[in-house]
Amino acid sequence: MGTTDTVLLVALGVLAPVFGVLVFTLNSMARVTFSLLASLVCVGGVTAVLGLPYLGVVIVLMMVMEMVIMAVFMIAYMMNPAGLMPMSMLHNKRGALAVSGAVFAALVAGIFLVPWPDRTASRPRDTTFQVGSALMTEQMLTMVILGFVLLATMVGATVLATHRGRYDRFGDDLDQRPAEDPVGGGVGR
Repeated sequence: MGTTDTVLLVALGVLAPVFGVLVFTLNSMARVTFSLLASLVCVGGVTAVLGLPYLGVVIVLMMVMEMVIMAVFMIAYMMNPAGLMPMSMLHNKRGALAVSGAVFAALVAGIFLVPWPDRTASRPRDTTFQVGSALMTEQMLTMVILGFVLLATMVGATVLATHRGRYDRFGDDLDQRPAEDPVGGGVGR
């Protein structure tokens, strides 16, 4: 690992938890969403720097799309305007602190107590090919089904949230001129 990779690894490794902490300290859902996005993009960058560029790019692309969709849905459907009203992301502070502290301690203990295996073979030449092969052979059906399920969920949520179609203002026979907006009291009222 060269100097540039080391600097990137340290910078992204520091920024990821900083943005993660901001998720719990910022006071609006929109800011929290973009802070979480920044944290997960840093994690994708760390993954790429550590030698798995395909997986790092997949993480970044997946998180960008997920957070943008979340921000759009928050802006469109939240009760407060655009998720920008002050609010707190902290609930049950003492319980959350106890649980997170115990989980952190267990994970750190696991790092030092688990007998990590030694590498018996040489490192593969092309990790991108290996990850792509694993996803596109045994897991291809799973990935395709997940894509369709996510698309159907987004379309279904949008359809269920919309109480009228685009042609409702023209009447049942699409002959009402000028068009009337049944919600806002349109031109003809």
